[in-house]
Amino acid sequence: MATGRTHRPATRSRGIPEATVARLPLYLRALTALSERSVPTVSSEELAAAAGVNSAKLRKDFSYLGSYGTRGVGYDVEYLVYQISRELGLTQDWPVVIVGIGNLGAALANYGGFASRGFRVAALIDADPAMAGKPVAGIPVQHTDELEKIIKDNGVSIGVIATPAGAAQPVCDRLVAAGVTSILNFAPTVLTVPDGVDVRKVDLSIELQILAFHEQRKAGEGSAAGEGAPSTAAARDDSADQGPEGDVPAVMPA
Repeated sequence: MATGRTHRPATRSRGIPEATVARLPLYLRALTALSERSVPTVSSEELAAAAGVNSAKLRKDFSYLGSYGTRGVGYDVEYLVYQISRELGLTQDWPVVIVGIGNLGAALANYGGFASRGFRVAALIDADPAMAGKPVAGIPVQHTDELEKIIKDNGVSIGVIATPAGAAQPVCDRLVAAGVTSILNFAPTVLTVPDGVDVRKVDLSIELQILAFHEQRKAGEGSAAGEGAPSTAAARDDSADQGPEGDVPAVMPA
């Protein structure tokens, strides 16, 4: 059984930091949109705004790629699209298997963005015998009994897990044993993998809980404002009557 730590950042060529690698897809998405509008060049400020980062960070990130813009002209959009695509490994075809063809797995299978970004869904796999042979997104579902053969025959190194939580680790173990070295995990559980295997986790419920926290914080701030917060001067006057520690705030700052 696979053992080891949960996530192992891969060694990046030329020492590109993980934080920079995580931002490269953001830059590529913004650049692709510019390319589709036939925009020839873009300034660091414009591209940073489109990607949602600051321009100094963008220029630092691009320095790892050996890419420097031309002063007064900016960056060549098409060249940057190629550079980043090459760095991310998107200039080659990556066969991917999706395991777990429930609602989420079927939605992933139907996602049209895989092919346009260098990923080919080589197989759809599910443990339900009733699913075997049924086409999803034009691809017949295959039973998990065939998992190892499918991975070997298609040269798969990337697996997507969209199973229920209880099935995710056994599926992960089989994927790793069959030669898969990168896993995208949609199951609501933490996977344990050996060194040499990268795991990226997508947990929609966690993201929604974080949004709920911020909504609650905003609602609380709005309520306080509606009730009428004391003026700055009044707050200073009140603090004069407090002890050296003052009052503990109801909500500690993040």
